[in-house]
Amino acid sequence: MRIILVNRYFHPDESATSRMVSSLAFGLAERGMAVEILASQRKHDAPAPGLRRDERLHGVRIRRLPATRFGRTSLAGRAADYASFQAAAMLWCLAHLRRDDIVVACTDPPLLSVSMAAAIAIRGGRLVNWLHDVFPEVAVELGVLPRDGYAARITRALRNWSLRRAEINIAPTAGMAAGLSQSGLQSHAALTIPYWSEDGIEPVSSADNPLRTEWGLRDAFVVGYSGNFGRAHEFNTLIDAATHLRAASDIRFLLVGNGFGRARLEAEVTRRGLQNVTFRPLQPRERLAESLSVPDLHLISLLPQLEPYVVPSKLYGIMAAGRPAIFIGAAKGEVATALREHGCGETVPIGAGVELAARILVLRDDASRRREMGTKARRAFEIRHRRAPAIDRWVELLGTLASRAGAPSQQNDRVPYSATSGDASND
Repeated sequence: MRIILVNRYFHPDESATSRMVSSLAFGLAERGMAVEILASQRKHDAPAPGLRRDERLHGVRIRRLPATRFGRTSLAGRAADYASFQAAAMLWCLAHLRRDDIVVACTDPPLLSVSMAAAIAIRGGRLVNWLHDVFPEVAVELGVLPRDGYAARITRALRNWSLRRAEINIAPTAGMAAGLSQSGLQSHAALTIPYWSEDGIEPVSSADNPLRTEWGLRDAFVVGYSGNFGRAHEFNTLIDAATHLRAASDIRFLLVGNGFGRARLEAEVTRRGLQNVTFRPLQPRERLAESLSVPDLHLISLLPQLEPYVVPSKLYGIMAAGRPAIFIGAAKGEVATALREHGCGETVPIGAGVELAARILVLRDDASRRREMGTKARRAFEIRHRRAPAIDRWVELLGTLASRAGAPSQQNDRVPYSATSGDASND
């Protein structure tokens, strides 16, 4: 039996999904499992392939498949990249999958489970879906697909079919799992295994952080955003706050990452003449502790209509770094609820740039409160989002499936949903 993870990006790519998939793959290999990964030949922010097609790293066999490389400049080009990778992964499974191999299909590209399900069934494999977001709902809420159009209805039906074909569907939050279970999938309810952060991320004090010096932020109060500048996130509120605080010479906004919206955001910063906003690229994982510890206060954003279809995984790295956060989005969403329950952050609605600026000033002037919130953030990470317990849950789940190797894959023989199997609300 092999565990085969399928995701478009993998180490050394530094995108959020790649980091999660890479962490899981290496963790399973560390525990003695035979792990392979099907990925593309490129990084998410690099048009050229540049990566070896076949290699072994930390016990994981990496197979990088050929696919088109139009990139993110157009929806048509992105769709072609999605389809070509799905076709390559499906053909690989038809040619190489062995009976009772367990295939963990992720959600990059979207609807990957649809293209994989039939090939896995033909070869006698077992499908596990690991949902990092929920398509087509994300596309509908972003206006890419008409809400009641044929495309949305057909893709939703195909998605539900592929989820029913799976042994189990893994979601990072109880909210996402509940949403899936209410979509006609009650007998195949999603199991919750929360996201985690790398064990190497520890709080780094401002005085000992070399990146603060390298980036000219040694004496500043730093408000940071770290991650993808994607369509799911909202940045006007952040920029409005930076505009209101432009006269506060000690406050600097640090935006670290890449993605679809970065160029537009840089253009808006230039248009407004904001000298208090600095952009940096995503940092390699060996510098994540330093990078996430540069800000005194982090910002996270998510469009309200995307709750609970998208989960900003950056929250868990922020917790690991022991930093407070302000969430820009829905007050009853997953991130807002976590910050409120753990006492490590606050929430402001989208469009409330003045309120965000006021909250930043209050926290700038209250170092003891920031320290308390940072301590609570780190404590929440230690209790709920450490890597080792999460990998243990995956090992237990995959071990249960492996123990049934050779048995017919029947609906009533699938892994049941239960709080003891990893419900985030019962951690």
